[in-house]
Amino acid sequence: MSPGFAPEALAARWGRERWPPGPPIAHEFRGRYADRWVRFHSLPGSKRYPETEAEYAIVLDRYNSVLDELFAGVDVFVVTADWSTTPTGPAAYPSYPPYPTREALHPEGVRWWTEANQEAPDPDPDFHTHTHLYADRRPWERGCADALLRAVADEELGDVFFTDTELRRIHHPYDGGADVILSTPAERDRLRGQHTDWLSSHASGL
Repeated sequence: MSPGFAPEALAARWGRERWPPGPPIAHEFRGRYADRWVRFHSLPGSKRYPETEAEYAIVLDRYNSVLDELFAGVDVFVVTADWSTTPTGPAAYPSYPPYPTREALHPEGVRWWTEANQEAPDPDPDFHTHTHLYADRRPWERGCADALLRAVADEELGDVFFTDTELRRIHHPYDGGADVILSTPAERDRLRGQHTDWLSSHASGL
């Protein structure tokens, strides 16, 4: 199956378009793009993990509502990650039953980026890690990534993110909420104002 994009071209575009520069590692976005960042929590009272189907419905509705506001009517890149101890893999941290693998949750994903951990505390390269990113391009439709989002909510999958093809907006869901990067601080403020009930009560926004 074609991924709908050239992996090398996506990597090159990321290097050109994202500012300030840095690798597409989702958990780093909040710090790098702090002036355009907002965090939304997934459940009332900032509860982290859903326990009932009713709570899963709230989590998915919040994820999808923001994703709709960011990407309605456009194509998105859906990005997932795994990790290995060598530049070429295989994944050193596979999922175990009953949890699905990254490949099962994102079979369309094509590897487009590998980032070496250059700050590993252990000098032995056998203990260094490499983050591998996989992407596919698809038209955004509400519900089209619910299996991925539910796995994220259950902490079965990490460093997932969605971005438009111009790389102007990013949605990084995590277990407990989502970090959203907008194109300008003003756009961030407008989106934050639309979902004030989903914000953290802490001044830091976390």
